[in-house]
Amino acid sequence: MAFELPALPYDYDALAPYMSRETLEYHHDKHHKAYVDNGNKLAAEAGLENLSLEEVVKQSYGKNAGLFNNAGQHYNHVHFWQWMKKGGGGKKLPGSLEKAFESDLGGYDKFRTDFIAAGTTQFGSGWAWLAVKNGKLEISKTPNGENPLVHGASPILGVDVWEHSYYIDYRNARPKYLEAFVDNLINWDHVAEMYEKAR
Repeated sequence: MAFELPALPYDYDALAPYMSRETLEYHHDKHHKAYVDNGNKLAAEAGLENLSLEEVVKQSYGKNAGLFNNAGQHYNHVHFWQWMKKGGGGKKLPGSLEKAFESDLGGYDKFRTDFIAAGTTQFGSGWAWLAVKNGKLEISKTPNGENPLVHGASPILGVDVWEHSYYIDYRNARPKYLEAFVDNLINWDHVAEMYEKAR
């Protein structure tokens, strides 16, 4: 199954002022496209081009770093665009999520603090995650293109903390970018949908 660059689910200006048109053009059209192009080439070379994206990610982990990095980043970004929307964020969570946040994470405010901390303390490039593992929600962080799939969990929300995700808009102020993401961009409906599937 060849990797394909998905169209953004909104206009390039839709997420401003929290994420600018310029950031989306570079991040989606250049960075994500490169992961797709490189991933397709490397998957074909490895004879894995007929597998699903999830399978390529899992099978290349620890075995084929080049393919894993590009397939992992493609997987992460396919969802990253969906995890944001105009007028998103904040604490109005769909019902099932709200209950799980209370029981597994100590409530929304604690989630917000811990999720932002995970993204802030990820040294260098990487991601902060909310995932379902053994039926429970957990917050984690991973380096580079790694994601919870390869640690036996199902990611339901992720935020990209590579510099290309925020440097144009926030320069080196990664915590400000993470606050803006949580407070103004998260598409909770998409998170809830992934939560239902992961359960």
